[in-house]
Amino acid sequence: MSLFIASAEQALLARHGLVDFQSLWNLDLEAVDEPNTGRGGWSSVYRLDLEGQGFYLKRQSNYLTHTLHHPFGEPSFSREFRNISRYQKLGIPALQAVFYGEQKVNGERRAILMTRALDGWSDLDALLQRWGEIPDNARRAILHACGQLARTLHGARQIHGCFYPKHIFVQAQGEGYAAQLIDLEKTRPSIFGQRDLTKDLEPLFRRAPMWSEADRRQLLAAYLQAATDSPPVDAWLQRLGRRGQHKQRRDH
Repeated sequence: MSLFIASAEQALLARHGLVDFQSLWNLDLEAVDEPNTGRGGWSSVYRLDLEGQGFYLKRQSNYLTHTLHHPFGEPSFSREFRNISRYQKLGIPALQAVFYGEQKVNGERRAILMTRALDGWSDLDALLQRWGEIPDNARRAILHACGQLARTLHGARQIHGCFYPKHIFVQAQGEGYAAQLIDLEKTRPSIFGQRDLTKDLEPLFRRAPMWSEADRRQLLAAYLQAATDSPPVDAWLQRLGRRGQHKQRRDH
């Protein structure tokens, strides 16, 4: 059985007797949503609060991902944990792992992934629902943070694979905003250059129809480190527009 415990939380977990797989597996918690079923098993998410600190505890059984490297399958959390660790090494802002473990019980493959809750952060999707109510300076700061996040991600030659508003969390910090990513299961290295980057970034624009062209230019300016009215921003705006139109035609 493989096991990881973040050093920063080890003492906290120890005080509550939660430093081994079985204690976390047996913990009686209420799921925050309906469990995912399929892949021959199930996967569920729970909220855990310890001494004023919030965590998300995810447990799964026989919920496997099959790849060329793992033709017989591996727990999907295993892949996500590897990606969380890789993002941390590459300096890409993202959720932090607290505990990871796997266990085989009579042929059943169990996995646990525990992460720090992003309390005090807001997902971009929620902010988009009231975008018109947010002050101009805050909107610009949020767009800049999202563009910087995408720049850091792609600069590290990584593709998120689900770069959606609900997977981007932002927080006001000083006069600006910071942004980070969650849901790293589908992330992978960039292979096809600009084609990959466009494919990764376009869903964010498609899921933010309330953004004006000026908003989009603000984000792209931060992403490209260029002026909002510069030729590189013009080119990317057109490229993303074509990709979005192609996607809409294909879906219909």
